[in-house]
Amino acid sequence: QVQLVESGGGLVQAGGSLRLSCAGSGRTFSNYVIGWLRQAPGKDREFVTAISGSGGMTSYAGSVKGRFTISRDNAKNTVYLQMNSLKPEDTAVYSCVASAREFYRGTSWDYWGQGTQVTVSS
Repeated sequence: QVQLVESGGGLVQAGGSLRLSCAGSGRTFSNYVIGWLRQAPGKDREFVTAISGSGGMTSYAGSVKGRFTISRDNAKNTVYLQMNSLKPEDTAVYSCVASAREFYRGTSWDYWGQGTQVTVSS
């Protein structure tokens, strides 16, 4: 099992940047694909990005490609989401998720963090 704790959310103006962190527990953190999902008020949860256990494979939703970057440091059991050129439509609760699959980019994950709010003002 793995437990996930997000940090780094907050309020930022459009065009600004934020970096989210996802700290995982356990000695086998590198065995898990880690992803980020987000859910805006009144909208369905959507896939944002994912990174393989080794960090060698990543995937992004079209809406964030070129603006967001996911990375991981397995020595620190941490995954990062660097978000640049933020837009008001990026406003959502961002959740860190994990799966024991080899790779995955859906919305049905095995483990979930508590979520962190990101608000982008116009």
